[in-house]
Amino acid sequence: MKRGFIIALAAIAALGVNGAVAQQKTIAIGTGGTGGVYYPIGGALANLISKNMPNTQATAQVTGGSVDNLKLIGSGQSEIGFSMADAALDAIKGEDKFKGNPVQLRTLMVLYPNIMHVVSIEGAGVDKVSDIKGKRVSTGAPGSATEVMAFRVIEAAGLDKDKDMKRERLSVAESVNALKDRKIDAFFWVGGLPTAAVTDLGATPGVKIKLVDHSDLVDKMNAKYGNLYAASTIKAGVYPGQDKDNKVTAVWNILVTDDKMSDQQAYDVVKLMVEKNADLVAVHQEAKSFSLANQVKTNSSVPWHPGAVKYFTEKGVKM
Repeated sequence: MKRGFIIALAAIAALGVNGAVAQQKTIAIGTGGTGGVYYPIGGALANLISKNMPNTQATAQVTGGSVDNLKLIGSGQSEIGFSMADAALDAIKGEDKFKGNPVQLRTLMVLYPNIMHVVSIEGAGVDKVSDIKGKRVSTGAPGSATEVMAFRVIEAAGLDKDKDMKRERLSVAESVNALKDRKIDAFFWVGGLPTAAVTDLGATPGVKIKLVDHSDLVDKMNAKYGNLYAASTIKAGVYPGQDKDNKVTAVWNILVTDDKMSDQQAYDVVKLMVEKNADLVAVHQEAKSFSLANQVKTNSSVPWHPGAVKYFTEKGVKM
């Protein structure tokens, strides 16, 4: 009987262990390329979640960017993704790259303004957006929101993305290397400030970076695509060799999930991002923008997750 009792206890213990394993949750976070801002912040967020949310293991995925992240959420391959607000709006409406396949997104948090960089170097002959006509240009990696917004900037400048240039589809890191090697004349990149790959370009000996003004195109972009875009400025000195302000277009970044994430899990993720914000800022300064003041409806193009609304409401934010 004693032996039977011990075996029974062992069986119960084993069930307990197996139950704990079964309850382990995994959260995949879609980020972007390694040369941008989404990836380091996403890695830091994954680390925060894994350390602070019981029975939860989070991982950051290298992706093409916003469009990839939204499609991964739609297919159930990831739970959280970084996205620009314009790409997220297309996803929830089932338009453009999501035509016929809408994604039931929910906003967890408004992050920081994403800045459109139109980057060239001295000697390439690109002083304004219209100068890319007939040039070799990278419009961003496939699956990125850079590509979405680049096409809209090009269109607003009165150019045809397919007919008026030789177009490459490179990540920001690949674009920088191609520009250094004179394989392209300019590239588009939407990201936070500073973006590591663009900093690398500016710091390259023998290369003088040139950032092309294009804030004058905001009104045309908003007239067609809704009030998503705003004029902004990359201040002189943000990048090595940048000796004057760069007048640019901007759009907000948001962190999204789908409508299946539980209210408690969404609440916990948002709480971590606010209350452990210093850990994210230590990885990239753009995380300073993850403030309560920026959590307003007009900064996001998709509905808010109820768990996020609960947390922000408790903190006095009017949602």
